Amino acid sequence: MGKQVWRVAVAGAAAAVFTAVAAVPAGAAEGGASFTRVQVNGGKPIVIGVSKEVAAPASFRMSTTREWKWPAVFLYRSGGDGRLWHAIETSECDKVSSGVCDFDETMYFDPSVWDMRNSEAGAWKVGAEVYFQGGGGDVDDEGLTVHVKRNSRLSVNASPEPVAEGGTLTVTGKVTRADWETRRYTSYGGRLVSLQFKPAGAASYTTVKKVYASGSGDLRTTVKASTTGTWRWAYYGNTTTGPSTSSGDSVVVQ
Repeated sequence: MGKQVWRVAVAGAAAAVFTAVAAVPAGAAEGGASFTRVQVNGGKPIVIGVSKEVAAPASFRMSTTREWKWPAVFLYRSGGDGRLWHAIETSECDKVSSGVCDFDETMYFDPSVWDMRNSEAGAWKVGAEVYFQGGGGDVDDEGLTVHVKRNSRLSVNASPEPVAEGGTLTVTGKVTRADWETRRYTSYGGRLVSLQFKPAGAASYTTVKKVYASGSGDLRTTVKASTTGTWRWAYYGNTTTGPSTSSGDSVVVQ
């Protein structure tokens, strides 16, 4: 298979949505090609922060007897949100048989360069398209859904350190999530977050209790200290926000 050779960046005034052609595939727009084996990001959500480019892998098979250029799969919404990607790279044809090619693709999303709206978090449909030599093309709805999510973050602090056995340990923290419009992480209040503990020498964490964050995203709870170990917060996300875990705060019990 050849290297990725097409990288098409979104055009326009720093817009996250590419709408150079019809945003919503309506079956086979003109016919002439079919797309199968379509996958985007391994079926997992695409989680985007505020400062780093995110590369989401995709793959598909295209069958056509016509001469073509630049096939791709993409994310789209009806109702005016158009398409969502900032750049796409597609591999050369990995020939399966006459008129049938497999492709690898990478969709790039970079909120540090392109403007993104918070309303773009959530479900997107998957379409596939190809342009034909001499004009025209085919655009198909692939019947798949991909969730694009705002990244979340958690902080943690457990005190006092060290703590007496049987004493009260106070664990605090804060939950925030990416605000694509301001390019900052802002408070994410009201979230249900799990407090987890891993005893010294253990391989995994166990949930001790669940706590709702305040309206400003602050977390605070108390537990009885029984053994030395590490404390952390874990948030499991939702349809518009990705999951996250804090770093661990180790506390010695004396």
